[in-house]
Amino acid sequence: MKIAFFSTQIFEKDLFFKYATQNKHEITFFEYALNAKTAQLAQGHDCVCCFVSDLLDEETIKELQQIKIRLISLRSAGFNHVNLDAASQFHIPVVRVPAYSPYSVAEHTAALLMCLNRKIHKAYARVKEQNFKIDGLMGFDLHGKTVGVIGTGKIGSAFAKIMNGFGCRVLAYDPQPNSELPVEYVTLEKLYSQSKIISLHLPLNPETHHLINEEAFSKMMDGVFLLNTGRGALIDTIALINALKTNKIGAAGLDVYEEEEGVFFKDLSNKILSDDVLTRLLTFPNVIMTSHQAFFTEEAVNNIAQTTIDNITQFESFNKLPNQVLSKTHYK
Repeated sequence: MKIAFFSTQIFEKDLFFKYATQNKHEITFFEYALNAKTAQLAQGHDCVCCFVSDLLDEETIKELQQIKIRLISLRSAGFNHVNLDAASQFHIPVVRVPAYSPYSVAEHTAALLMCLNRKIHKAYARVKEQNFKIDGLMGFDLHGKTVGVIGTGKIGSAFAKIMNGFGCRVLAYDPQPNSELPVEYVTLEKLYSQSKIISLHLPLNPETHHLINEEAFSKMMDGVFLLNTGRGALIDTIALINALKTNKIGAAGLDVYEEEEGVFFKDLSNKILSDDVLTRLLTFPNVIMTSHQAFFTEEAVNNIAQTTIDNITQFESFNKLPNQVLSKTHYK
């Protein structure tokens, strides 16, 4: 198949080219994000390969259908950036990578927590300037603290087990509890009120959009640590900024941001950020933000590439698509 590969990052090219060549696919790399305006770049291809920074709304999918794109292949687990109803309407299957390495994201979440707690980012900057004082760098023992994990799928479960290893008490909330996980499932209200640390591991959908909002913050203990390596829009960013200003939030570790499109995965070091909300968020000394890199390990990227190409090969061979994402209307 001929694959139009959008939102290309440098680290992806060699790996995807290798797997595509092994499976006799042709791949064209585009640095542009896929949207209605750039969809025509896929003319002459059979498949588009997309990332979370691409916008596959109804208009984009209609454009893809008109140029005879037969498959939308996501190189991500999340699919909230895809209008599945439109894809179903225009008869374009959507496949994804449901699991690449839950450990990569869970371990990055733990890294954000440790860095925030022990103020590694501040200590590093001081020592580089030959300031060896440790005033203001005191953290707390994780051992014995209560950690709330919202969402206990593969990533949330992996993070919960890491926190178990630190000797934490782990509370969890999930509509579908995992009976084998050594945690205590509770209501969101109890999790909010009792957790010193709260970590989000949820998909983004209408039910979870802005789950963490002003009301949720009001139920949390003062000085709570909030971690988000799921999706940016799980948190109402304006409410988060207000909670930081009032010290309701003691620290925030974020790998995602609800308006990250057009910002993350780009070098903007010589430009002025036009996003006032993001600019304000970055001014807080107790906020660490990384650029959607929690997945970024050798194992995860290799699994993403291999599964993505396998999905395309299965489609070309008219095999069943175990990783196909179906819209709700598909079942009606």
